[in-house]
Amino acid sequence: MKQIIGRMTELPAPGKRAQERTGQQQGVLNQRTLAQQNRVYAETTGVSVNCRSAGFVPAFHDTLSGRNEISRYADGSPAPLHLLDSLPVEWVSEYDAKGHVIAVRPGVIAGFLRAGRFYTREQAAKAA
Repeated sequence: MKQIIGRMTELPAPGKRAQERTGQQQGVLNQRTLAQQNRVYAETTGVSVNCRSAGFVPAFHDTLSGRNEISRYADGSPAPLHLLDSLPVEWVSEYDAKGHVIAVRPGVIAGFLRAGRFYTREQAAKAA
């Protein structure tokens, strides 16, 4: 047991790059973290524009409930990119003065659905 604990303490702390990849450095998904994730995955299939041909659909996953939601426009039609405004009310933590979603609660992550399975951006980048 001592050896295991010793090895665990030798592991390096997650770097900024790892935190950027997960989008969890602040624990809240918002327009800023979505844009940051797009920059991190810009040259991969971890962004909407690069993974459509592989059958990925922009979506969100709630890690607390296990529920997935496809990104949608206000009229309910699927959106080709990650939009926060169509997320379930119970996922939203903050609205602006015009009623637009500006942040969702911790535990909601952006990713993609393909064939009914949710993929994080990192998983989509590796799978396509």
